[in-house]
Amino acid sequence: MTVFQPIDHARSADEVAHQIEALILQGVLRSGDRLPGERELAQETGVSRPTVRDAIKKLEDMGILESRHGGGTFVANVIGTVFSPQISSLLGSHLNATQDYLEYRREIEAVAARFAAQRATDSDLELLDGLMRRMEAAYKADDFEQEAQVDIEFHSMIGEMAHNLVLLHTLRSCYQLLSEGVFQNRMRLYQTPSGRRNLFEQHQAIYDAIARRDPDAAAQAASDHLDYVIAATRELELRQDREKVSELRLAKYLTSAHKRS
Repeated sequence: MTVFQPIDHARSADEVAHQIEALILQGVLRSGDRLPGERELAQETGVSRPTVRDAIKKLEDMGILESRHGGGTFVANVIGTVFSPQISSLLGSHLNATQDYLEYRREIEAVAARFAAQRATDSDLELLDGLMRRMEAAYKADDFEQEAQVDIEFHSMIGEMAHNLVLLHTLRSCYQLLSEGVFQNRMRLYQTPSGRRNLFEQHQAIYDAIARRDPDAAAQAASDHLDYVIAATRELELRQDREKVSELRLAKYLTSAHKRS
């Protein structure tokens, strides 16, 4: 099934470019997705190949598409523009930033979950169900790395199901920080049996509320999930601080003992 539509009213490169831009904005085309070949895209949109070529060139000049030699044309990495590389690196090196990031996500994800419960289509729910099944399979297989990856996809999908373009791309920018490993403690949440169980049950609760189209329950489940992540992350940070202090004490003791001997 093609995502591109014939262009009837204005057979111009601008119209082809506009359609591709809309598909990217709506989350149908994602960073790294490969576009159909020039001939196929011309057939699907009903315009000439030179028109398609001009549209692609325009979007490449804008940094929205990129051509790879011998590989075709792809959607460029258009995620993450909310946070510059400099700010992303600073966020990962300051403890307060983790809590601020999660606090922000708690509020915005409750809104996204509410909208998703109100606006999700049957196709949206089918996609979310597939992600939930993948998460369940990873949980049962004790594959915490896969769980963590599906976690990002799960929340990103809810952002898409909210059907709000600004909300979608703001959330995608937030999740990009997770994919890049900016917040390292996140992986540690999946490395304990109780953490994995709690996180799986919380995601299941969000899914169930959206699936039965209950906006209040969906928003509450999303808030409860982030409340847990905030508390668990803070506990991990405190534990790390205690471990560092203990290691310093031990190192000092061993140094003193060596000098005495």
